[in-house]
Amino acid sequence: MNSDELPIADENASSDETGAVLPELKLPERERIADLIQREQAIQQEIADLTTTRDQLQAQVVATQNSLAQVVQQNLSELEQRRQALQLSIEQLERRQERIRNEMKTSFAGTSQEIAIRVQSFKDYLVGSLQDLAIAAERLELPKFQEPQVVAPTQPVVEEPSAIAAPKFAESKFQDQAREIRNVIDQFRNQPDYYGPVWKLRRTFEPVHAERVSTWFFDQGGRGAVRTMGSRLQNILIASATISILYKLHRDRVRTLILANSPERLGEWRRGLQDCLGVTRSDFGSDRGITLFEAPEQLALKAERLEKDGFLPLIVVDETEESISLALLQFPLLLAFAPSPQQMIQQQSYF
Repeated sequence: MNSDELPIADENASSDETGAVLPELKLPERERIADLIQREQAIQQEIADLTTTRDQLQAQVVATQNSLAQVVQQNLSELEQRRQALQLSIEQLERRQERIRNEMKTSFAGTSQEIAIRVQSFKDYLVGSLQDLAIAAERLELPKFQEPQVVAPTQPVVEEPSAIAAPKFAESKFQDQAREIRNVIDQFRNQPDYYGPVWKLRRTFEPVHAERVSTWFFDQGGRGAVRTMGSRLQNILIASATISILYKLHRDRVRTLILANSPERLGEWRRGLQDCLGVTRSDFGSDRGITLFEAPEQLALKAERLEKDGFLPLIVVDETEESISLALLQFPLLLAFAPSPQQMIQQQSYF
């Protein structure tokens, strides 16, 4: 018997023996074995189910991790975009702040106005000597024509006090308030307040401006013409200083009436007064602090009504007015800007 036949014989023998033994097993043992087999199958099924559940959970964990990674990445990108936008806004604000600071450095102290004043002063210096000579020549010619009249009139001695009384009255008109007026003018020159209250001068005030304002108050008694500065901006500055002083003395009783012969010039006056005094559009109007007129007749009627109501009208006449209406001369406060002799010659040659 070879080796191949031995296992076959053994298997048959074992199967026969098992078949022979099984019948010999008791019934409880068979049930126990069947129960164990069922439990084994159930355990194997449970293991398979758990394996499937584990695989599903692992897949869900991987998907959740991927979703979280995408959400985190998206949020990070949005935060980065917001950070860049905020950084750009900050840079823009910093550049704007720097630009405003530079503008304040260049215009805060009235640099542009000072340049205009210096240019105008240089122009006045160049033509001033010729103008003074022309005025002196005109003044010298008058006595030559009046010499016979001055020698003859010994009788009109009574008229001389009346002629002298007018300038004395003009000088004494503001005599009680002269010290306060001079203090305000010195304050405008030495301590300019660029952020002062409304109706207070907010611009640089040079000696040439102070000279004209002082002349109008103390030499002309608040009623006369001063020589123009050559530009409407400078004339507005002088008028603004005068308005500011009168407002300090008389408060809300002061009413300023501007006379100019075109809407464009009146617009320049409005913008200039807003810039120099800090007033707004609400301060302009028939019942407000400043009123603009193109015709002297309407201005005279308005001034008359203001006087009847207890107000103090200040009439300001632009330099382009060739003549002053006699109706305006009845009011106590009149500030007119007279063109220089050179400008008058140019206007006459033009016409």
